[in-house]
Amino acid sequence: MNARATVGRNASVRTGRAAFRHRRRLRAGLLQLVSVGVGLGLGLLVPEIRRGPVLPSREVAELLFATGFGVLGAATVIFSVLFLVVQWAATTFTPRLTLFRDAPIVWRTFAFVVGLTVFCATAALAVAGREHVSVVVPVAAGVLLLLLLALLRGLLLQAVAAIQLAPVLRSISERGRAGLDALGTSGPEGTPDPQGRFGPGPARLRSTIRWPGAGAVLQRVDTGRLAEAARAANAVVVLRVSPGTTLRYDTTVAEVYDGDLPGSAVLRALETGAERVFDQDPELAFRLLADIALRALSPAVNDPATAVQALDAMEDLLRRPVPPRAGPREIADRTGTVRVLVPLPGREDFLRTAFDDVIPAARNSPMVLVRLRTLLQDLGGTDHGATDRQLAGRLAWVEEELDTGFPRLRDGRTGEHGERVGRPSPAGGDAGRDRGADGGGTAGQEPDGR
Repeated sequence: MNARATVGRNASVRTGRAAFRHRRRLRAGLLQLVSVGVGLGLGLLVPEIRRGPVLPSREVAELLFATGFGVLGAATVIFSVLFLVVQWAATTFTPRLTLFRDAPIVWRTFAFVVGLTVFCATAALAVAGREHVSVVVPVAAGVLLLLLLALLRGLLLQAVAAIQLAPVLRSISERGRAGLDALGTSGPEGTPDPQGRFGPGPARLRSTIRWPGAGAVLQRVDTGRLAEAARAANAVVVLRVSPGTTLRYDTTVAEVYDGDLPGSAVLRALETGAERVFDQDPELAFRLLADIALRALSPAVNDPATAVQALDAMEDLLRRPVPPRAGPREIADRTGTVRVLVPLPGREDFLRTAFDDVIPAARNSPMVLVRLRTLLQDLGGTDHGATDRQLAGRLAWVEEELDTGFPRLRDGRTGEHGERVGRPSPAGGDAGRDRGADGGGTAGQEPDGR
């Protein structure tokens, strides 16, 4: 696609805005503050209800105080479960796995505990000086307590799932699939090329934006805000970093073409943090799956079956059609004019992350090497991998590792998950014993004496 015909004209489709729009999340602190406000308001309003049967206010106040201070123990349960699951995931799977820590149910449950405590304390103080109070007050406290129990049940069930391998792999795969689906609307193959896209020479380059702060991970790009800022300046912004990149001091972040856009406007659209997140980083799923496989293959763990399960999840993601090297995502402003280009990872990046560390780590694991061979062969047979040289090179690498370490598996057939099926190994089974008994070689030797 000719970039001159794209940039500066009205694009027919505003590609990428839905995928890269910054999702406004209710932060944990704000959520707790809102819960305190709601609890305070209900604690003042509910005792004013005069309808229905009445109860002695003294007993109701004691009940509310006991309930309010009792539910504070739920906060201890929440943080105990949080510490347990985070530590388990970091030591068993990978320290970059933060699915349970960032789960909305954790902080929503804690905020509900805070709000319920405030409600009970406020309502108890509001009815303390009265002779009678409506039965609605203790009933409301009981209903809120039941809701808290339901939240705690959901929290504990999710905590149990977060320390099991299969649910964790499924959660990672679901987030990875969502990110890969967003790549389907990327621009033409290639990397952002300002010389070829925006003009005949470097004269159109107005400024280069560099990262001025300490090291941080680019988590999200508020492309809607950046596109509107570029429209106001009649500029085009080409980002040189994609979400998931670690920004270091003086790293080139973006280039501004055509108009004069302040660097502060570009930097304000970048949300950074200490670690990667899934929102706009589809490569993170491959990184986590590779980490789980690598930890399973470490000598301290030595669990090749876990590595095979991680490879199964990788194959599911790699079978999705992704361009070998995805083009930049073109973001249009509200008038339809392309204003922002965001670089995206391509299939080569995913293959590198998925295999290049796992293959050498599996050197001493025939189960994983055979599974890798099957995986790469199956990917090579798909429409988007039939002529992929990257797959062919990695398949040759795996074959070399098998020939060197396990030559007897070279011609063997493998099952669905890499287990050997078919004829038994010369070192075992009835065939091996027969050869040893017949004098054709001891058990464990080939006929040629090896």
